[in-house]
Amino acid sequence: MERVRVRFAPSPTGFIHIGSIRTALYNYLFARHNDGDFILRIEDTDRTRYVEGAIENLIESLHWAGIEYDEGVFIEDGKIVQKGEYGPYIQSERLDIYKKYVDELIENGHAYYCFCSKERLDSVREEQKIKGLIPKYDGLCRSLSLEEARERIANGEEYVVRLKLPHNKDIKFHDIVRGDITINTEDIDDQVLLKSDGYPTYHMAVVVDDHLMNITHIVRGEEWLPSTPKHIYLYEVFGWEKPTYVHLPTVLNKERKKLSKRQGDVSVEDFRKKGYLPEGLVNYLALVGWSPEDNEEILSMKDLIEKFSFERVSKTGGIFDKDKLDWVNGHHIRDYDIDKLTELSIPYLKEAGLIDDETVEKRYDWIKIMVKTVEESLSYLSEIVDKVEVFFNNEVKPENDEALAMLKGEQVPILLNAFKEELNQVEKVDEEFSKGIMKKIQKSTGIKGKNLFMPVRIALTGNNHGPELVNIIYILGKQNILNRINYVEENYLKG
Repeated sequence: MERVRVRFAPSPTGFIHIGSIRTALYNYLFARHNDGDFILRIEDTDRTRYVEGAIENLIESLHWAGIEYDEGVFIEDGKIVQKGEYGPYIQSERLDIYKKYVDELIENGHAYYCFCSKERLDSVREEQKIKGLIPKYDGLCRSLSLEEARERIANGEEYVVRLKLPHNKDIKFHDIVRGDITINTEDIDDQVLLKSDGYPTYHMAVVVDDHLMNITHIVRGEEWLPSTPKHIYLYEVFGWEKPTYVHLPTVLNKERKKLSKRQGDVSVEDFRKKGYLPEGLVNYLALVGWSPEDNEEILSMKDLIEKFSFERVSKTGGIFDKDKLDWVNGHHIRDYDIDKLTELSIPYLKEAGLIDDETVEKRYDWIKIMVKTVEESLSYLSEIVDKVEVFFNNEVKPENDEALAMLKGEQVPILLNAFKEELNQVEKVDEEFSKGIMKKIQKSTGIKGKNLFMPVRIALTGNNHGPELVNIIYILGKQNILNRINYVEENYLKG
């Protein structure tokens, strides 16, 4: 069996979309599952849409997600470099290669020069739409002789090169996800292969590149399915062996429409900034349109590689459900090493002004316990700011009527007074004090159970439920606890 070679070939047009990273992920999983090669190629022939810095962002996003490739375009010492036997891997550096193959098609009668203006093409398509026909090129320049075409080029006329599709020919191919597909050439356009600026279109470049780079499986979004017959035909006229095709279902929102920026986050960068873990995002994205045989949902990259196959990819669009993503990501947060989680959380706490560099340097263990205390409730890391805010504001506000009623209990003044007495006997609140304080209060007051723990929790945080009380006491420290007890006594217990 030939060695599996797949490629991810995005255009550098901005931040990488969540649907594109899933395509990269499926390519990667398939390559690794089959001990094959995974290539990153940059398709930048549409110069009007090129965005400065997009290649760097793309490579950084793949690296962040743990989607490592074997050859293609890399960043080293801040510079774009290319590695592998089949370069260049950036299409704009391959123009001479495409020109050679375009000329071959023209010489063999499989392509032709077209001199039609944009205005004429627009008019033809408009007329076809009115008549209810498929809008496509009407073939006006198909019959031009090569001599006449070259004369017009010599006279300075602007032109493109088009594929000359045969009339009424069925083009057949098999797609691993979609099955057997047949499309007749009467339903397809004579596609432009070379634009007037000398750059190839996607359709020409992709076929030449995939052939020359020995790509065995083309894994891409289903939006390319209508173009595939043109690509198949090009393989045929060049006499090349065609690859296996896999067209992936589109990533949709809950309304079953394409993910759009207007409805929220759609780029990998958006999710990174919010503090989703690469393990969480990758795990969830793998499940948007695919499922393993055992229907397991929390999976490491190793698990995904082991279980992945295109046969279990759905034909219908995968629904991107943010609630499900949060659930999956929350699992990975709780599996994370606490030091690593603390390091990742610190920038969010600093940005919110809750801590600074000095706090990190002198009270790292305190920050770590704070992160550990709230990790159970986190779906993504930027949420930590809201979750720990309770430790930074000494003006305690009971969260609801039930909490307020608990503070009004007749035993509460006795409890809080006993707490203050214990605090006044120590210089600072350490781990030992935090673990033993509630037992001491229970012993000295005789109050126990809900009547003991609930009012203390509410007096310290305002909340009926939440993290472990031991941790809350340790994180707040002596002075903050005294301040809060005093605030509660002043505002809720008097009168």
